[in-house]
Amino acid sequence: MPRSSLPASRRVLLATVVAAATAVLPFAAGPVAAEPIGTGSADAISDRQQQYAAAAAEYGVPESVLLGVSYLESRWDTHAGHPSTSGGFGPMHLTDAERVASNEAASAHVDEGEDPRGDDSRPLVVPESGPAEPAPALPGLHTLETAAELTGASEEALIADAATNIRGGAALLASYQEELNSPVGADSDPASWYGAVARYSGADTEDAAAAFAAEVYDQISLGASRTTDDGHRVTLAARAVDPDESAVNRLGLRRAERPDGLECPVGLPCEWIPAPYAKTGPAAGSYGNHDLANRPADQKIEYIIIHDTEGYFTPSVNLVKRADYLGWHYTLRSVDGYIAQHIKAKDVGWHAGNWYVNAKSIGLEHEGFAGHGTWYTEAMYRTSAKLVRHLAHKFQIPLDRQHILGHDNVPGTVASTVAGMHWDPGPYWDWSHYFDLLKAPFHSTGTPRTGLVTIDPDYANNQPAFTGCNRQPPGVPTPPPPIAPCPLRPASSVILRTAPSADAPLVNDRGLRPNGTPNTMYISDHGARAAAGQTYALAGQEGDWTAIWYLGQKAWFYNPASAPSAKWAQGFVAVPKAGKATIPVYGRAYPEAAAYPAGVPYQAVSPLQYTLSAGQRYAVGGVLPGEYYRAVTFDGSSPGDWTVIRGENRYVQIQFGHRVMFVNENDVDLLPSAVGAPR
Repeated sequence: MPRSSLPASRRVLLATVVAAATAVLPFAAGPVAAEPIGTGSADAISDRQQQYAAAAAEYGVPESVLLGVSYLESRWDTHAGHPSTSGGFGPMHLTDAERVASNEAASAHVDEGEDPRGDDSRPLVVPESGPAEPAPALPGLHTLETAAELTGASEEALIADAATNIRGGAALLASYQEELNSPVGADSDPASWYGAVARYSGADTEDAAAAFAAEVYDQISLGASRTTDDGHRVTLAARAVDPDESAVNRLGLRRAERPDGLECPVGLPCEWIPAPYAKTGPAAGSYGNHDLANRPADQKIEYIIIHDTEGYFTPSVNLVKRADYLGWHYTLRSVDGYIAQHIKAKDVGWHAGNWYVNAKSIGLEHEGFAGHGTWYTEAMYRTSAKLVRHLAHKFQIPLDRQHILGHDNVPGTVASTVAGMHWDPGPYWDWSHYFDLLKAPFHSTGTPRTGLVTIDPDYANNQPAFTGCNRQPPGVPTPPPPIAPCPLRPASSVILRTAPSADAPLVNDRGLRPNGTPNTMYISDHGARAAAGQTYALAGQEGDWTAIWYLGQKAWFYNPASAPSAKWAQGFVAVPKAGKATIPVYGRAYPEAAAYPAGVPYQAVSPLQYTLSAGQRYAVGGVLPGEYYRAVTFDGSSPGDWTVIRGENRYVQIQFGHRVMFVNENDVDLLPSAVGAPR
């Protein structure tokens, strides 16, 4: 509501809160006296904690509720005024989807000529996705304008100034509370605000709104304290609240379809929106957009793949509903963490561009863009983590970065497909925070003598100077100038150089740059990066620099003891067997030719353009059987269809570069990482 409509009691309360705050919490630039409402008193407060207190008092919102909602929206971060994928700005995630949509591309799951199925025996080239579609018109994606009307502040001020943004969020919460005919006041019972909090989520389904509110109240009960991305310490004191959940029923939201067999944990906002398994032409192989299977009974599910949609939620879901396109298992919405399931886990989606990985994985698409300057919301991180924990427990998938992979960690199938593999969710995905939410945080398991390092930079302060965030032409080669620098933003990736110096060239990924030139800082050029949670074999140390074995070479990253970018680890490493100067590296772990039954063409185990040389060591992620799931016809009529072909070959998954790869078990010895580690 506009400030002029505030009752006198709330103006007095604001003055009291601000005065108390100035006595307890020192200002960054000295105390500021309370000013009358309407003269910018909240804006003059330089301490973020006090800004929340002032906004809560001004609009009559319990401070714990305001802090809890903001934490679930942004973890109190400002993101330097950059929008989320939902078009949300600032600590309160005030949204203007059109402002962002006008600068973003359409959904772009696949590039021209790409085979997202990744199977030589049945290549798939999908049609164009069609013209760009606008962002969905959910009411929750248009709160910036409403906040401007309620506060009298400009939209630009609500975007750029954290204190004004917080006021806008408080005004929205108060207006929602009043529309529910519920009590307003900074001293009102937080339990009565459940409905207003649920509406603030922006959800269009009752279960999504309720799940968001439940998460907020869980956070209030736990409390929180952290330093924001612009250096403010904010604390939410733990407080037990038993919220009144009945108000959600008065929001008038639809109830999502949740049939029996929906593979989401109870309490998560989830709906069944099926991907079609249907004929697209007369030929037996003309069908889409996924394959039937019987996992895990016939084949173990080894991986969960984290993607981003490179587009908005509704257009992406519209694509997965097309029989002539491609299918993945789940899509997650940014604004509220809502989940749509499209394919049952037993069946195989076409999402990773590598048939071996597709046949052994579940694919999650997250609404977002890997490098356009937007950020992934806390609501989506949280529902994604809960879903992944549920699936990992159900299918016995380890919660580590050898099994929870980004699309950017999936290898090319053969040498010719390496350069075209995807790089989402990109360096701005916060892997460390995500694994904290998975309740599997990265931690040290070794010492400098145990031979492995797990990458884990301080996300907030790790801000590599990437380029090209606003230009993303297809393909890996450096695009023509001008290449604009990306805004400095927190990232999960460390940069890898050829020598222990910030002036040394970046390392070369010959799969991306076969001419041997160094990789670049262009946002999609990931061949000289290691990401949080990935574990590598130690190759050496020199001063503040640490070397790892990476794509057949030593790669150095800055890792000072005063602010380390990695944790020591232990495990096993793969080294070439004695007498082998080099061994091949593969992008898929298929069985040998003798394993294929009559009528089923042999799928060659073709080496990639990399080799593993004697004297090098690579961290082991597991030992896997050679397997090929045969599925090339709609009805299973082809010889060997809908069966898993296994041979004698076994493969070792290694962290070879930014992507995982495979070596034949017969070519390597597996050693404890401390054996032969650099000293």
